[in-house]
Amino acid sequence: MNLADMLSYADIRELSHIARTYACECSTNSKNELIQSILSSIGRKEVFEQQVGGLSMEDIRFLNSLLFERRDLFSLEELLARANQTRFVKEEASDWNPRDTIVKFKHRGWLFNGHSQQTRYLFQVPQDLKRKIGEVLTKQFAAKLQYIGTDPTVYRDEQELLVQDLSALLRYLQQQEVQLSADGYIYKRNLQQLLESFAVQEEQVGRTAWRFGYGRRFKEYPNRFSLIYDYCYYQGLITEEQQVLELTLEGRKRLEQGRTEDVQDIYHFWLRLYKGAIPNLQSLVQWIDRLAHSWVTVASLEQVLVPLIKPFYYDAPESILNHRILQMMMHIGLIKIGEEEGLGRVVMMTKLGSGVIKGTYVKEEDKIELPIDKP
Repeated sequence: MNLADMLSYADIRELSHIARTYACECSTNSKNELIQSILSSIGRKEVFEQQVGGLSMEDIRFLNSLLFERRDLFSLEELLARANQTRFVKEEASDWNPRDTIVKFKHRGWLFNGHSQQTRYLFQVPQDLKRKIGEVLTKQFAAKLQYIGTDPTVYRDEQELLVQDLSALLRYLQQQEVQLSADGYIYKRNLQQLLESFAVQEEQVGRTAWRFGYGRRFKEYPNRFSLIYDYCYYQGLITEEQQVLELTLEGRKRLEQGRTEDVQDIYHFWLRLYKGAIPNLQSLVQWIDRLAHSWVTVASLEQVLVPLIKPFYYDAPESILNHRILQMMMHIGLIKIGEEEGLGRVVMMTKLGSGVIKGTYVKEEDKIELPIDKP
């Protein structure tokens, strides 16, 4: 439902709170006057932009958790959990209460209780307001970004290459038996042969203090190869039996039929795999799609998006954006990454990437659970 519909179901008390938020001058005893005055105020561009511009970072993070949701209804417990996740640094002496966030958004007219017997204990955001908030935030974020009008001197575009290398892994396993270590990993000699056969080269993982949370075999495999391997494993194309890595019947069929993977399926899998470590990954990718329609500097993109990213153990927000999100988006073929003299790295969405992102949605609870193998 849209704002006008939700206002019509709200009671006088709720309408009065919203009217006070927007400093409406009208009779608080007339429901019709309250509704018309609220709609008039929210409809004024400068008033609405001022409301959005005055949001705290915690408020923006809370909104961010709702803007790209395709669901209409949320329980109070869900909203409280989302509000709790907006505070990345919790101060012991703080008397902050997540319920205050819910009340604040209700008083803005951005959250309403359902009106039916089945939905009265649930909450929803007016659809037209959700679009409007998204547009205003996009405009405000974009104003902070640095765009360049031409292609950078050099850039990498890996569209379709990950799909090719995924097939290369299957062909390698078709040709030879690969022994696994007692821990279930490919031995370094075989892994090096595989990596050298790929279109995109990666170095093997060196000694590191930690590697967990971004894939089932992420501990010992480089980022891109780890994604390819895990995708094949979870799709039932490869199997690990008695310390031997080999193709499944389905994997053999794929090769015999010459079938290749759909980029949209790989992107969907990546969201499910990484969202345990990055809960708002889907919304961050949506922002990149909205903001990187032309070449934009990574440095300016960091200023806008890093505050929305929660650290994951030893992984800082800057590292998450650059290595877990932007780099992996490039590997999947969603973005191009270049280098511009004096400006550093720049990124831009590919046409393929924009279409894939717009056509894909992963539910909040749909993620791949991974063990946290902390050192």
